Amino acid sequence: MRGLLARIADYIREVDKIMFFLCLFTSTFGCMAVFSATRYTGSPRQFIMQFVAMVLGVIAAVVLSLFDYETFLKRWYIAAGLGLLPVLLTFVIGFGPAGTDDKAWLDLGITTFQPSELLKACFIVTFAMHISRVQDKINKLATLIPVCAHGALPVLLIHFQGDDGTALVFAVMVLCMLWAAGLHYKYFLILFGVVLVMAPVIYFFVMNADQQSRIQTMFDLEADILGDGWQQYRGRVALSNGGMWGQGYLRGSLTQLGQAGVPEGYNDFIFVTVCEELGFAGGALAVILLSLISLRCLQIAKMTNNVAGKLICVGFFGWLISQIAINLGMCLSVLPVIGITLPFFSAGGTSLSCLFLGVGLVLSVYMHRNSRTVYLHDLK
Repeated sequence: MRGLLARIADYIREVDKIMFFLCLFTSTFGCMAVFSATRYTGSPRQFIMQFVAMVLGVIAAVVLSLFDYETFLKRWYIAAGLGLLPVLLTFVIGFGPAGTDDKAWLDLGITTFQPSELLKACFIVTFAMHISRVQDKINKLATLIPVCAHGALPVLLIHFQGDDGTALVFAVMVLCMLWAAGLHYKYFLILFGVVLVMAPVIYFFVMNADQQSRIQTMFDLEADILGDGWQQYRGRVALSNGGMWGQGYLRGSLTQLGQAGVPEGYNDFIFVTVCEELGFAGGALAVILLSLISLRCLQIAKMTNNVAGKLICVGFFGWLISQIAINLGMCLSVLPVIGITLPFFSAGGTSLSCLFLGVGLVLSVYMHRNSRTVYLHDLK
C-alpha cells in the first residue's frame, strides 16, 4: 500500500499539472456545452457518451504518460499498424453517418469509430521517429523525399476516404513537424508557390460540385442562404444572439431548437452554442483555454533536448491549432464548412478519447525529459 501511495505521489509531483488540468477543465466545459446542445433530444445519451469518452481519455493519457515515450518510438511499427489498419478497413466496410458524405467510420455495434482520429496519434509517433533518425540530413533531397512520402501517406489515405478536412489537418501536422525539424524555409516557399499554381486546377478538376459550392458560399453567404449557406447563416444569428454575456446556459433560443436552430450545434458548430448561451465572454474563455493548451505544447517542446520529444509536442500542437483555426473559421463564416470539429468541445467519443492519446504523449515527454529523476519508490 505504501508503495502504491509513493508511486501516486511521484506521479503527481512529476506530471505537468498545467497541461493536465487545462485539458481536464476544457473537456469538462465541452461536456457541458454538448449537454446543452443535445438537450432538445430529450435523451442524455450523447452527453453520457461524451463524458465516458472524457474519462476513458484521461485514463489513457495517464497510462501513456507513465511510459517513457522512447518506448513508443522504438515500437513505431505497432503504432503504424494500429493507425493504418482501421483506416484501410473503412475502404471495405466503412460507412458514413447521416449528414456526412464520406465513409470514414466503422460500425462497432454499440457505437461507431472514426479511425482517422486514432491515426493522428499514431502518425505523430511514427513521423517523429522517422524525422529524428534523419534530422541532421533533413535538407538533403535524398532524405527529404522519403520523409515527405511518409507525411503524404495519411493525407492521401484520408483524402481518398473522402474526408478532405481531416486530410488538411494531417498536412498541417506534417508541415509543423518539418519546420520543427529544421527544414530550410526555401522548401516551404516552393510548396507555397506550387499550391498557388495548383489551386485553380484543384478547384476545377479535383473538387466536386458540393465542395466548389461551399467555397463559393464563403464569399457570398446570402447567395445560397437556404442551401449550403444555411448552417453558417444560422450560426451567425446565434452568435449575435449571445451578445456579451449570452442568453444563459440551457437557454439559447436557437441552441435549444437543435437541428432546426443551428445544424450540428453539438458538433462542428459547438462554438456557436457556447457563444449564444454564454456570450462573447464564454466564447473568449473557450478560445483562451484552447490557446493555452496549444502554447503549453510548445513550452514542453522547448523543455526537452530530445529531437523526437520536441517533434511529438509540435505534432500535437499542429493537430490542435489546425482544427481550432479551421473550426473557428467555419463558425465565423470566414472559411467553408468542411466538417472539422473543435478539440475538447465538439461531440464525438472517438475524437475526444483519441485527443487525450495525444495529450498522454505530450505528458510523457514532459515527465521523461530528465532521465535522472529520483522517485520516492526507489528510495529505501
